[in-house]
Amino acid sequence: MPRRTRALLLLLSTVSLPAVAEVPRVAVDIPPVHALAAQVMGELGSPEMVIRPGASPHGYSMRPSEAESLDRAEVVFWVGAALTPWLEDSIATLAGDARAVSLLEAPALTRHDVREGATFEAHDHDHGAEHHHAHHGLDPHAWLDPRNAQVWLESMAEALAEADPEHAATYRDNARRGQAELERLIGEVRERLEAAGEPRFIVFHDAYQYFERRFDVPAAGAISLGNASDPSPSRIRGIQREVAELGIDCVFSEPQFNPDLVRSVFGGMAVDTSTVIDPLGVGHEPGPDLYAGVIRDLAASVAQCAETR
Repeated sequence: MPRRTRALLLLLSTVSLPAVAEVPRVAVDIPPVHALAAQVMGELGSPEMVIRPGASPHGYSMRPSEAESLDRAEVVFWVGAALTPWLEDSIATLAGDARAVSLLEAPALTRHDVREGATFEAHDHDHGAEHHHAHHGLDPHAWLDPRNAQVWLESMAEALAEADPEHAATYRDNARRGQAELERLIGEVRERLEAAGEPRFIVFHDAYQYFERRFDVPAAGAISLGNASDPSPSRIRGIQREVAELGIDCVFSEPQFNPDLVRSVFGGMAVDTSTVIDPLGVGHEPGPDLYAGVIRDLAASVAQCAETR
């Protein structure tokens, strides 16, 4: 090797290059939140889930690897205690030094109270209204309104920008692109549902009012409460009366819960119980595309119910 080349390599080896900031470790609770965080992080990194895909978040015991992900996290995005009250203590214990962002507390979020009873009264359709109340009255399934997902993208970008200023512009650009994609998704779903007509359906558990209100497709009732607890006999009787009196076309079940309950409640009744819907994205690969898949799946199921009347 020529002497001049050796000298140049020696000089380069002694030059200290500027340190590249490490992307913070991010932990999330459920697949839709994981999808939104993955959009914001882009190619910089990947968030880790602490609730396995397909499991109900309402009651869950973390596996050791999931607890380890929470323990390593520097930023935690979770829906909030209204959805996973058990996770609050785990975050305090395992991720006490991390920045924990409860997405239900995001400014400008549209919030709705939990609904009472097995059947639902007509609700107001003021989508722009923001509802404030104590957590015990809050319906936590806020991700099923894509407008809320747009708010969460911005909240995530700002939290990550604060934790990792070197990549702040990337997080914010990714969030803006995600918001634009959601705007197109809203238009697509609205067009699909308006063309389908008015569906008459009942859901397994009361998790879907954010979607219902955003796209004006109200469910007639729910078999279980919003926390997916077992329905009482009186609630079941009320739902059965609703099906008979209103001519309900479809009862949607969910993959996280026993489909035999739906079949046993409505056995012998002229109602379609074959459709499975899911607020969490079971069947979709975890990643940035999962969120849009959840919303499109819901729209397709509701539209199919309306079209088969």
